[in-house]
Amino acid sequence: MNSFLRSALAGCAATLPMSVWMLAAQHWLLPRRERYPLPPEQITEHAAEAVGLDAVAEKEPVLKVATVINHFAYGAAAGSLYAPLRTLPGSPVLKGCGLGLLVWTGSYLGLLPALGLLSPATEHPARRNALMIAAHLIWGGVTGVLAEGQRRG
Repeated sequence: MNSFLRSALAGCAATLPMSVWMLAAQHWLLPRRERYPLPPEQITEHAAEAVGLDAVAEKEPVLKVATVINHFAYGAAAGSLYAPLRTLPGSPVLKGCGLGLLVWTGSYLGLLPALGLLSPATEHPARRNALMIAAHLIWGGVTGVLAEGQRRG
């Protein structure tokens, strides 16, 4: 299996603990006024609306399923970016956390606002940004460990 596919699979798998953290932190750490839908759901809803998939955007069960699929697919795509890092010296956790921060920055301050799918992170409450940065650190660290573990295994 090539390193990009291995890293993509690691990124997909790492989306699970990331998602668990996001949902738990949203429920337990955010004040009620900040417990509105998390970015993956907002992004999925806006993307569905943009391409005319009203049945996805307007039906909550369908939106939830589409959100899960989209989030894991994005995790896999972003995880493939770990492939060139695998050969670099250093801790897989640190390399992965660096990638996680890069993905958060590029996505929340660049790509997603540019596509009109989410407002930039500078317009989100600080606690929600902290939640999402921590989620991306979790995702990146787990991606690194899984990608490196697959190489050794």
